[in-house]
Amino acid sequence: MQEFFEGFWQFAGDYWWLIFPIMGAAGGIGKAWERGAKRRHERRLETIRLKGEIKAAQIAARGGQTGPIPTRKQQQKKQDESHAELLARLFAEHDEITARWLDYELDVAKLIAFPAMSDGRQPLTAAFLRAKKVADALRPASAEAKVTEQQVTEYLDAVGNYSVAFEVAEREARRLRNSTFTEDERKRLDRAQQLLKVAVDESATQAERNVAYKRVREELDGLIVLSDQAVTVLEKQVARELPARPDAAPAAPPAPAAPPAPERMPLKRPETS
Repeated sequence: MQEFFEGFWQFAGDYWWLIFPIMGAAGGIGKAWERGAKRRHERRLETIRLKGEIKAAQIAARGGQTGPIPTRKQQQKKQDESHAELLARLFAEHDEITARWLDYELDVAKLIAFPAMSDGRQPLTAAFLRAKKVADALRPASAEAKVTEQQVTEYLDAVGNYSVAFEVAEREARRLRNSTFTEDERKRLDRAQQLLKVAVDESATQAERNVAYKRVREELDGLIVLSDQAVTVLEKQVARELPARPDAAPAAPPAPAAPPAPERMPLKRPETS
């Protein structure tokens, strides 16, 4: 045991500077978790309120209050309305998180700037993707779907975990940026970022955009895996027609052959074990 502590303090003395990035990462993750916990707490309070309304209707049915006693059908309708109200709010939050994730997944410029958001080998990104899978699987077909309180509660927790996992993964990706790559790889990413600007520049010619697009794919090959959807979005941006200038002379009749579309390159997928 003594040898262990001596070794630990020797390591701490040699690598004391590591405490700063570690503290920064822990602090950022803690803040993201706190925001997510606050959201989950608010949703739980809302769930308690809606369940209270359902309970009140059930008590009324047993004669707990004066006035007309709701029928079983009326009770069920009240419960369904409460579930629908909560599910509609959960759907909105679920969709918001997914839209924020797709903003990274489909934007090649953001993928180059924050590659960890598309790298399932990063622990926090992997945790987010697992949380997304669970939330998607537990999501009811619609707000009006027939669901039990247990199903609503499980979906509530899944959306909460999904929200927290995204906040944490996003913060970590923005902290890391391209620091996990070698110096040569970072240079390739920088070149790809500059070439991407040309590839989607409306003032560039179609040929210039095509060449820039091809070089972007070459620079990213082996570094970042672009999804099929991201490639489709990028190719549409590259292939769009140049806008006509107001002061330009009338355009000549179009040539028989259209400009060549950006060359589509095969995607390299990481090997799975």
